[in-house]
Amino acid sequence: MKFGYRKLYIDGQLSDASHGASFEVICPADEQPIASIAWADRADAERALASAQRGFESWSRLPLTERAEWIGKLRNELIKNRDLLRESIMYEMGKAWEGTDEDLTSIIDSLQYYVEEVQQIANVAIPDREGSHRHWIVSQPLGVVVAFLAYNFPLLNLGFKLGPALAAGCSIIIKPSEFSPLSAYLIGEICADIDFPRGVINILCGEVKEVGVPLCESTIPRLITMIGSTVTAQKLIAQSSKTSIKRYSMECGGNAPFIVFDDAHLPTALDHGTALKIGNSGQICVAPNRFYIHKNIIDHFLEGMIERFKKVKIGFGRENAPDMGPLTNRRSIVKVTQIVEEAQKQGGVLLHGGRALDGPGFYFQPTVIVMNDPHAAILQEEIFGPIAIIVPFSSKHEVLELANNTEAGLASYVYSDDDEKLEYFAKNLQFGEVHLNGLKFDIYLPHGGIKNSGIGVDCSPAALNDYLIRKRVTQAIL
Repeated sequence: MKFGYRKLYIDGQLSDASHGASFEVICPADEQPIASIAWADRADAERALASAQRGFESWSRLPLTERAEWIGKLRNELIKNRDLLRESIMYEMGKAWEGTDEDLTSIIDSLQYYVEEVQQIANVAIPDREGSHRHWIVSQPLGVVVAFLAYNFPLLNLGFKLGPALAAGCSIIIKPSEFSPLSAYLIGEICADIDFPRGVINILCGEVKEVGVPLCESTIPRLITMIGSTVTAQKLIAQSSKTSIKRYSMECGGNAPFIVFDDAHLPTALDHGTALKIGNSGQICVAPNRFYIHKNIIDHFLEGMIERFKKVKIGFGRENAPDMGPLTNRRSIVKVTQIVEEAQKQGGVLLHGGRALDGPGFYFQPTVIVMNDPHAAILQEEIFGPIAIIVPFSSKHEVLELANNTEAGLASYVYSDDDEKLEYFAKNLQFGEVHLNGLKFDIYLPHGGIKNSGIGVDCSPAALNDYLIRKRVTQAIL
């Protein structure tokens, strides 16, 4: 196996699982094992919890300057190991080599960004109306954090949690997805190599009932944070609230509308829509699910998207330079195949793609389906794959109602040359993010959903709020 056997990282040490279990990591490009990892159980989860508690007690007392030095040291080691980490993502995800850079850059940027941001936090004075007291707000580290990560961006997702946790003074237990745990385990090895303070970072993966449930049900964690589905978030909240009151920061699934008016710059909308659907093989929480295209231009839009999809180079490997790799697991192939079949049963017309590729690997064709029924049930499903479902519309009021007709509320997109229209949608779309005539994501921009798409915020200074206690201090004036 290319990456061999990798150990847990708990209490500053690399170790086997308590019962010696291991788990094979499969490359989705050829379905062959690329590594095996130590497969944690309940004893390992409890060991990580105790370690994180000790780690918090020491890390939270370190001066910020010393924490910043350690975080900077870790960041520098990630940069030194850039190729290894990117290659691990490429193999565990089947991701195009170009796409692995976003993953690694995100965690590197997060570690630097939050060290800088936490230094801007100062005690905030509150004026006393009667003049008899002084009041101020101080910020202190929250405690132990447990982070459950989705498989689609292994190190980006890790960075969104690790950066603010470490900068705020919290310790963290990281449970990566079993579909892409390798890069996280390599982060553990790097931490061990530089003797990062013990217990501050802990990394393990195992069965939900053996690892996830004990981590949630423990009274040690103060924050449960996650990137994943709404269903998973509900389970985590239910499990973790049985024993203690905890904070939650959860970025859940999306059902993004992509609205294009007949006065939009069509090539731009097509380029952006196509990129979002084939990037990471469509496995992006903010990728458009529902393309609402004005009836006057829908034929042109369909022609342009199919033309672009036909040019997509599907494959794997650094030298091959594909535009799109495989889906991450067989379960995803089953799901997107069912979505195509169900869309057709509900009246959808398949215009391009629609099936898995022959041979080894979890490859699926970029797919275009026209759905003339704007209320079809399939439009409520999060796709998480390279499928564009196109729906015609006539007016801005109609399409606003259709776009908001979902329990999800993460990202949304609108393309128009009319500033009045753009202002109307910016105000009335019920999504945590509204992108107008373009798209941008970065560590300094808040990323979060409303409705069933989550609570809390990743990225931006706002993310620090989840990792800090805001404490009021009042002193009488004698």
